[in-house]
Amino acid sequence: MTIEEIRAELFAKQDLKYRDMQAKIIPTLPVDVFIGVRTPELRKFAKQQGKTEEIRIFLDDLPHKYFDENQLHAFIISEIKDYGRCIDEVNRFLPCVDNWATCDQMSPKVFKKHKGELIEEIKKWIRSDRTYTVRFGTGMLMENFLDEDFDRVYPDMVAGIRSDEYYINMMTAWYFATALAKRYDEILPYIEGHRLDTWTHNKAIQKSVESYRITPEQKEYLKSLKIKQKKD
Repeated sequence: MTIEEIRAELFAKQDLKYRDMQAKIIPTLPVDVFIGVRTPELRKFAKQQGKTEEIRIFLDDLPHKYFDENQLHAFIISEIKDYGRCIDEVNRFLPCVDNWATCDQMSPKVFKKHKGELIEEIKKWIRSDRTYTVRFGTGMLMENFLDEDFDRVYPDMVAGIRSDEYYINMMTAWYFATALAKRYDEILPYIEGHRLDTWTHNKAIQKSVESYRITPEQKEYLKSLKIKQKKD
């Protein structure tokens, strides 16, 4: 399919109410970049077109004009089975990722089979000066390295991030809330030791307290560790 044909197909799947909802929850983008294709439709379309030779034309057409095209691109990358090709496509696409949704919904399945190689890429992403590249790297650490592949060096990496960017700090908080749910005893010292900036520290506690995976006793203790911020 040509770029024009893909775009026409996306507009044929348009849901105006869904478009308006997306525009509200992704306020960093202008309203006119949203077409309004629902996520299940985009995933289905990605699986259909991702296996064709012609999809190379679409993947090379960066940056895309529409949010939905970026979403489609992320879902196509997530289905690539060859690790080397997948990493190449991720690194080409990351500089064009301009919102939290596309960042968070790009989750290549092949990464789980290549943890040793992946961690080296994550180290580069976390050191980036691009907001959504850092967020993506942190998200991949959260998704792939909190279970049997856990190492204390990984939360150390995330705790070392310092940024004024809301979407980076929110992902850092999400990482530590998830890490507390999975590895409470190992992660608690990061909270007790105030290893995060104040806003992120408190947000991580808030998200932990909202989690059903944290016990009531743990929640009460975490709430006692919140840092009171001085009023101007």
